[in-house]
Amino acid sequence: MKNIDWSKLGFGYYKTDYNVRAYFKDGKWSDVEVSDKDTLEVNMAASGLHYGQQAFEGMKAFRGKDGQVRVFRWEENFKRLTNSSEGIMMAKVPEDLFKKMLFKVIELNKDYVPPRETEAALYIRPVLFGSGAQVGVKPSSEYTFAIFVMPVGPYFKEGFKPVNVQIVRDADRAAPLGTGTLKVGGNYAASLKSGERAHEEGYAAALYLDAKEKKYVDECGPANFFGIKDNTYVTPKSSSILPSITNKSLIQLAEDMGLKAERRPIPMEELETFEECGACGTAAVISPIGKIVDRQSGKEYVYSKDGNVGPTSQKLYDELRAIQYGDKPDPHGWVTIV
Repeated sequence: MKNIDWSKLGFGYYKTDYNVRAYFKDGKWSDVEVSDKDTLEVNMAASGLHYGQQAFEGMKAFRGKDGQVRVFRWEENFKRLTNSSEGIMMAKVPEDLFKKMLFKVIELNKDYVPPRETEAALYIRPVLFGSGAQVGVKPSSEYTFAIFVMPVGPYFKEGFKPVNVQIVRDADRAAPLGTGTLKVGGNYAASLKSGERAHEEGYAAALYLDAKEKKYVDECGPANFFGIKDNTYVTPKSSSILPSITNKSLIQLAEDMGLKAERRPIPMEELETFEECGACGTAAVISPIGKIVDRQSGKEYVYSKDGNVGPTSQKLYDELRAIQYGDKPDPHGWVTIV
């Protein structure tokens, strides 16, 4: 294991020893290439640079107390990347190639997987983009698929503590019938301005409303939103929300715990009725929300007055982490040992 101060890791880029790449050209994928360089040589006319033909995934691998390394729900990430590829007309990565590259890059960088007691993990970033040179607006004929990894600490510097978020009405992350359900870079670019403004005004993230009517809760920055009330886990249903694998897992865990689970539109007025709220995703896992503030009206929705995490959010977080690290049985077959 590398001599790293794991406790000081944030969520940022950290160069590791190796990454893996494959290239699509003339209708077929190349063999896997291993590289110790963290740069790619790309033609300046690549369609990924000009027309947004680019998609990525976020995954994690965990080292358990038994020393074994576990990767979480990789098949779901493969399915989501395939969906993104189809949505913006990129060459699809075959499942056997995705799996081979994923497990190879983890194995090559195993010394960077943090020990269990640190609460850190190995973040895995697959990225696919159009790399063929062209200036016409059409799908590329060539693609590059790469996977790199890095050890990471908590996404929010506060760690697993309630954060405040800001409702924004003057920006949309994505629109219905657009690319909101795909994990493509353009959605994140669209969120940068309002997200940075929220940070400058003292909030951890921006909470977006539906693009069409501004009546329903949509995404929470780079994560899915959920609320807890009346023994029910509620998360938005929308045609512009990225389907979170973490959220999907939390829905299952909530039902395992005896809660009801609902995926449906959440009207703004319902924010007043939730006992707990949070944002969830691979990077943050769960980020409990202490307070939501409407930037336009100034109205506040408070969920934590004492700075403590709500009991249901805490239980869901503990259960998911225990499965990811191998502390508890994995009843749904979510983890694969590398």
